[in-house]
Amino acid sequence: MQVIADLGGTPGKDCRGFCKFCYFRKVKPLTEALGCQHCPPNNVGCQRCLEGVQESGKEFQQPFAVLNEVQMTLMMNPIRDAKLKVNISGGGDVSCYPYLEELISNLYQWQLPIHLGYTSGKGIDDGDIATQFLNQGVDEVTYTIFAADAKLRKEWMLDPSPEESLKAAQLFAEGADLHAAAVIIPGVNDGAALQNTCEKLEEWGAKALMMMRFANSYDQGLILGNEPVVEGIIPHEPLEFEELVKEINSEYNLRVTGTPLSDPTIGAPFILAKDEYEEFLGILPQVTGEATILTSKIAAPFLKKIFNKIAPDNVNVLPTKKDIACLMTKQDLEVLDLEDVKETVILPGRAFIHQLDAERILSEDGVSRFIAYGPDTLSVDGELSSGMSEEDVIESELESFIDLIHAINFFGMKKAF
Repeated sequence: MQVIADLGGTPGKDCRGFCKFCYFRKVKPLTEALGCQHCPPNNVGCQRCLEGVQESGKEFQQPFAVLNEVQMTLMMNPIRDAKLKVNISGGGDVSCYPYLEELISNLYQWQLPIHLGYTSGKGIDDGDIATQFLNQGVDEVTYTIFAADAKLRKEWMLDPSPEESLKAAQLFAEGADLHAAAVIIPGVNDGAALQNTCEKLEEWGAKALMMMRFANSYDQGLILGNEPVVEGIIPHEPLEFEELVKEINSEYNLRVTGTPLSDPTIGAPFILAKDEYEEFLGILPQVTGEATILTSKIAAPFLKKIFNKIAPDNVNVLPTKKDIACLMTKQDLEVLDLEDVKETVILPGRAFIHQLDAERILSEDGVSRFIAYGPDTLSVDGELSSGMSEEDVIESELESFIDLIHAINFFGMKKAF
């Protein structure tokens, strides 16, 4: 169990400025809400698909407020898990939080291990601060290293003191579980630069490396009017990126995972789509309803393989052009060919699409279609799976697919027997 110590903060403002490759760089204020399943039934717009998706307008919290929230959470859960940990995170960069030393010192008095959530280290001007944090209970760190090359960090992350940031990363790796992360940009920090980074991480004793595919277009997930983030950069294709993840995983003594693809160690995402795990599909309920599942182009082949085995006549899976299902918007529906869309449509639970918009767009051919939402996720990408076992992922997928099938059976038109 992890208790979140939410620092607040805003991307770009509370991180010493945007990295060149940051998803939130060039974001334009939304002129209209994207819409999602959490909006009121007859109104497009809510906190999630307005302020939430932009992570805007939230200041860094004072340390006493953060500590109070943690204390309240602990009081509401008096039975402590043996693995209980405090995860310090926020919309800004953790290392740039001006009261970080004070906060960690106070948390240490509660004798709880501490996880420093995503930080770039750009707020660290003296690398030796890592030793102090290690001595005060920090035993896990998620660190955006980008590259072990100080010049690349300075140029692409605008890190004012890259040598000290890398020194801190090394100290964290030597004294705690360091989960390094790197957005991989073709021609910048891949190739020899990536090999150097992996060699350094391995030498320092880092636990893992999460490779994150760079996004630079609307179809890749830039839905806030900010494409391209970097002119002239063509990101890796998904399958090309997956192969790079597998290659790095085979060459270095690190738990290497990728997002959106893949986790070579345990076979995520969508372990259930693999032929050798077909026996687990027998646990799923019978599919009695009919529906079309709309999803991303990355997830679609996995879902097709699963439903072709368990419900080939009842369910069809249609991909949109969007790489990531939870970043689908109504624009992704507007370019679909409706000929193969059944009368019941299941959308990804986290898609930024309101039911009203989906009903209007998907009924433009004169067929009145019913729109429902499936589970938030159907598997886990490398961002989560690096801390999970194969059994954990299988269990998670089974739970999600059971929920999805229940939605299909409840909302879908029943086949006539």
